[in-house]
Amino acid sequence: MDFSIYGRNVTVSDRYREYAEEKIAKIEPLVEKKHRLEAKVTKQPSEVIIELTVLGLKPVIRAEASSEDKFAAFDAAARKLAERLRRARDRKKVHHQGHQRPTAVHEATASLPVVRPDTPLYLQTADDVDGRVADAVPDQKTSDSPVTIRRKVFPAARLSLDDAVDAMEMVGHDFYLFIDEQSSTPSVVYRRRGWTYGVISLDEACDEDADVQEEELSYRSASASA
Repeated sequence: MDFSIYGRNVTVSDRYREYAEEKIAKIEPLVEKKHRLEAKVTKQPSEVIIELTVLGLKPVIRAEASSEDKFAAFDAAARKLAERLRRARDRKKVHHQGHQRPTAVHEATASLPVVRPDTPLYLQTADDVDGRVADAVPDQKTSDSPVTIRRKVFPAARLSLDDAVDAMEMVGHDFYLFIDEQSSTPSVVYRRRGWTYGVISLDEACDEDADVQEEELSYRSASASA
């Protein structure tokens, strides 16, 4: 497995690179050799943010952590990534063994934080999904306004609703954008309170004045009954 580390607003020292490589070596057995792991170190005024992303997997698996101490931040991010890689491996085993039940959502997401209702989602999530993300606007202020907008473009993934939930959990975000493979509509799945999820879809043919149609679905119901 290839491993690379780079800094944003900070220079990655040889000592820190060696420390990171030692931590990643413990995770390496959970990742196939053909995949690549990238570490992004971002220096903020009061903390260091570590983002770890495994590229080559579908869905992408990532983890993020922050701390005033850059070593503690890397340790926390590495622990989160190892846990998500183990869950992905276990889920893969279940799919290959049809006689076993799929991992329940509440089991797969037990260690993940619940969305805070008092804070907007955009303040609770990271702004990167994987190393393939392309910035449409550089990191610089274009006016005197304190409000900035960062736009990023992602590959459009056609997924089932269940797979979109899995993808969201693997990247550790509170929402996930995708193309619904059943309806071919742009959609977003997101976490709600407890062990429930929501999905919003866009349809140009939908009447603006019509009542919003809702339905309640069960996670992996088709797999469970197979």
